[in-house]
Amino acid sequence: MKKSQKIKIFYDKVANSLVVWFDEPKKAVISEESANEVIFMKDKGNNVIGFEKLNFLMPGKKNITSLPVKFEQPQIISA
Repeated sequence: MKKSQKIKIFYDKVANSLVVWFDEPKKAVISEESANEVIFMKDKGNNVIGFEKLNFLMPGKKNITSLPVKFEQPQIISA
């Protein structure tokens, strides 16, 4: 049985970016930026292990004390 992993979430107030890791950051070997200001961090197997959302908050809304998190179970589709 695989040990459960913790999701790590960081908000950088100065850079105004949100970083989420699904695995250990030290495993990241490549980053790819998407068209919508999201950077995906990948491991050596090309699996996404984290992402960074640039310009996370609108100007003037940088004084936050908590970030609400919503988890949803993905829909399983079998053939």
